[in-house]
Amino acid sequence: MAYILGIESSCDDTSAAVLKDTLLLSNVMASQEVHRKYGGVVPELASRAHQMNIVPVVSQALDQACIKASDIDAIAFTKGPGLLGSLLVGTSFAKGLSLATGAPLIEVNHLMGHVLSHFILVPGADGGAAVPASGKIPEFPFLCLLVSGGHTQILRMDAPLRFEILGETIDDAVGETFDKGAKLLGLEYPGGPLIDKWAKLGDPKVFAFARPHIKDLDFSFSGVKTSFLYFLRDRLAEDPEFISAHLANLAAGLQRTLIDILTEKVIKAVRKTGITRLALAGGVSANSGLRARIEDEGRKRKWEVYLPQMRFTTDNAAMIAVTGYYKWKVGQTAGLDVAPVTRSIEMND
Repeated sequence: MAYILGIESSCDDTSAAVLKDTLLLSNVMASQEVHRKYGGVVPELASRAHQMNIVPVVSQALDQACIKASDIDAIAFTKGPGLLGSLLVGTSFAKGLSLATGAPLIEVNHLMGHVLSHFILVPGADGGAAVPASGKIPEFPFLCLLVSGGHTQILRMDAPLRFEILGETIDDAVGETFDKGAKLLGLEYPGGPLIDKWAKLGDPKVFAFARPHIKDLDFSFSGVKTSFLYFLRDRLAEDPEFISAHLANLAAGLQRTLIDILTEKVIKAVRKTGITRLALAGGVSANSGLRARIEDEGRKRKWEVYLPQMRFTTDNAAMIAVTGYYKWKVGQTAGLDVAPVTRSIEMND
């Protein structure tokens, strides 16, 4: 049995969690509202907010778990990818706590954390046996559609720390496309959830946008953004009130286009591998349209579908801690010279 402290600070949320093996004891988060008025995350402001939040967030996580810092068996922290200033705060704090307690450091890839969030257990009702937070734990091997603001990938998972990237975006990520589309529609940041909200009120068949044909299982979304931009530009030239008059249908059309692209690749991946167990992960896995579409395809095609609990779709330290647990089990610890990285890294790093 091990107590794993997880620290997540890759972007604009400061989070700390404690797990006993894979059982969640606490998961505390401090969000940063300061970025909303700027229409996106301001790296310098994010870093400063992390510095203010990291100590109280970790302290609260330990208190809620009813343990002391000296009880920690390992400290898992996000190495990357993410914003350098934000990552430095979490990494530096983890190093300091490691020196103070003697607990080893475990570097975690943020993306692998999203995938392994499916393995988090939570206490059962009325003190009963622990249960999977997402309802059920995927059996290996399974496919995972990892969709976020910065990444879009299809993975084959053969073990918690053994995987293969079957396909990935060659340009923009789907989450970025949602946010850029929302900005073009005049919606506030973060725009992805607002696209989802408005899409529920619209007809996805009214407007259609470009769907790039990329070989194999790779993705491309830059053409969708360009198509959407030019479509709005031309319509606004004819009618300055076009967006406000058709907002719901525009959101629905854009969302359907993106979901269609994702779903087509997933179907190809299942056919290619013969694996019919499919998990969603990442921030965009909270999108209600995508969740419904994948569930519907699963029913029709007899897939086993695994959807993450909504609170684990966003950046959180519980997913960092559970990944840290699996790395701790096999002795994958880090030295004090470990440094954060901003770009994509190998997910077993």
